Amino acid sequence: MPLCRLLTLAAAALPLASSPAQAQDEGGEKRTRLILGPQLSPSWPGSKDFSVGPYVDFSRTRDDEFAFEAPDESFGSPLVHSGDFAFGPAVGFIGKRKASDVGAALPTVGFSFEAGAFAQAHLTPALRVRLEARKGLSGHKGWAGEISADYIARQGDDWLFSIGPRVTLGDAKYSRAYFGVTPAAAATSGLPAFRPGGGVQSVGVTAGYHRMIGERWGVAVYGRYDRLVGDAAHSPVTREFGSRSQPSVGLALSYTFGDDR
Repeated sequence: MPLCRLLTLAAAALPLASSPAQAQDEGGEKRTRLILGPQLSPSWPGSKDFSVGPYVDFSRTRDDEFAFEAPDESFGSPLVHSGDFAFGPAVGFIGKRKASDVGAALPTVGFSFEAGAFAQAHLTPALRVRLEARKGLSGHKGWAGEISADYIARQGDDWLFSIGPRVTLGDAKYSRAYFGVTPAAAATSGLPAFRPGGGVQSVGVTAGYHRMIGERWGVAVYGRYDRLVGDAAHSPVTREFGSRSQPSVGLALSYTFGDDR
């Protein structure tokens, strides 16, 4: 799967994007953790069908415990980390949507590679808020984003549980790529013409759990549920060929390399 290879390469490259100055100051990272497994998610925004893809995470630390990362956040590594605040790049992917995938003669939306940035802050040790904004460099070519908050309960690296709300957003170009129906497409698909605007696309919640099952091995699982709202929910593409419900689930093994704690 091209998407699988791209995600795996992105995950492997992220540690190289870490701040060189930080690596030099700290004398190199002490421990590395790789999480890898399958996840099931909607094939494209608004889809009622699902696709299997990789659930991948790559983390490094010199501290007693790994920093919290939500299981559904985009690939990224902090370039600026000051106290409880962090800022850095964010990368996302959306697979290609063809007319045959939808079931109607709608324009193809190519594979979308999204690049942007995130900012996050720990308001308390148990509460993190995060904002992402990403630009589609291919495919939909619009702007997409997400606002999230997570409550975190943990016992060091032995186990960690998180849960919190999600709000996804998209500009007009993004929304029209997946939920719009141009007059020309209406003539070929039989759907009414529909021109959505930008704004909130969905609201939802994500829960994740990671537990060590030995000194090196661990297991990670997460579940997410989003509900389309606004123009995304009212789109004839969603009503006739898709679903307002957008669940995702992932299960993976983790392995920790490096010095013992």
